[in-house]
Amino acid sequence: MSLNKLLPALVLCATATLAGHACAFNLPSDLTTLKGHSLTTQVSQPQSGSIKTKILAEYQQWKGTRYHFGGHSHRGIDCSALMQEIFQGSVSMNLPRTTGEQIHNGFHINKEELKPGDLVFFKTSASTRHVGVYVGNNEFIHASKIKGVTVSNLDNDYWQAHYETARRITENA
Repeated sequence: MSLNKLLPALVLCATATLAGHACAFNLPSDLTTLKGHSLTTQVSQPQSGSIKTKILAEYQQWKGTRYHFGGHSHRGIDCSALMQEIFQGSVSMNLPRTTGEQIHNGFHINKEELKPGDLVFFKTSASTRHVGVYVGNNEFIHASKIKGVTVSNLDNDYWQAHYETARRITENA
């Protein structure tokens, strides 16, 4: 095997590993091993697909539950309590109780960078915030005052007008 073939493959895999992404390409078969060592098994796989699946499974448990400010049960739940339940049930992560506390967790991300599991925040009045969890395809799960626990689209005029920020929650946030 020539160095001209091996070096670009190693650079691509090293870059993908450092960036935390899987090699999203198929290496030629003669480049997938080097003296018995696999070049692709050491690259981590992205978790967004499994996170999305877990979040959607949690959503099924809460779908249609009526909104109740301060509520934290299947008899009624508010948006921040729903996020606590979804994160605890899907990724075993504890979030603070209120949107005012949740908005300080993790780190800011741009709307164009949203991935399943990111929290999206809305400023619904001068003193009120609303929170949901992004699940892909421009959709998010939240506890709606009108529909209860539901899925809505970020392209909706209301949500566009009230969008405030998004946060990516990390294990140690």
